[in-house]
Amino acid sequence: MERLLSIVLVVGLSTLCPFTAAGQQPPRPATRNLLADMQSYAQALGVTCEYCHVAPANSGLPQPKKDIARTMIAMTRDVNIQVQLATGKAPVEATRVECATCHRGVAIPKPLGQIIAETVQYKGADAAIAQYRDLRTRYYGRGSYDFGDDELVKVARPIASARPDDAITLLQLNLEFNPRSASSYALIGFAYTRKFDDESAMTNVQKAVDLEPENGEFQGQLAQLKMFQRRR
Repeated sequence: MERLLSIVLVVGLSTLCPFTAAGQQPPRPATRNLLADMQSYAQALGVTCEYCHVAPANSGLPQPKKDIARTMIAMTRDVNIQVQLATGKAPVEATRVECATCHRGVAIPKPLGQIIAETVQYKGADAAIAQYRDLRTRYYGRGSYDFGDDELVKVARPIASARPDDAITLLQLNLEFNPRSASSYALIGFAYTRKFDDESAMTNVQKAVDLEPENGEFQGQLAQLKMFQRRR
């Protein structure tokens, strides 16, 4: 009876784990390559290891960026789970969110327009221009920031009335890199009206119309300027 139970036990185990029956070790669960993971995090943020590992090893000193990193890693994992639940797709089919999805090679993933707007507000237009040139030199073509026509226009638009000189300076910078930006010329024209310089306003709006002759907004802006000047 004992021999029969032993045979049944061996057969049952071989069915559950065929590797054991062949005299081999059962496969070990896959382990994460922690070093490779950390290297991918550093690359996604455009930093080196010292960005997080600021304290000597085993010193017990606080390392706040490591704590932030752990939280962000957990958040990314949770987002991916939610994506799978929302789409009903298997993990291999669902779109995955990675560190690079937001960071794209920069440590603090703010949009370029927000970065420049904050610098204009707290440090002035000259500092913002220097910052833009620096970021463009370091990141242009890497997908980290949007250096397209619209970014500086979006920064200049809300300040054109109260701070026309700053708006004009930013828009002239935009024209340096995007010389066919009709929206830049049109907004420069508006900013000049805040400075009571109608001649410069019309000159710039006319350039916007020349670049985009079918744009009704620019045509209307130019017509209003001409009508106002005739009335004066």
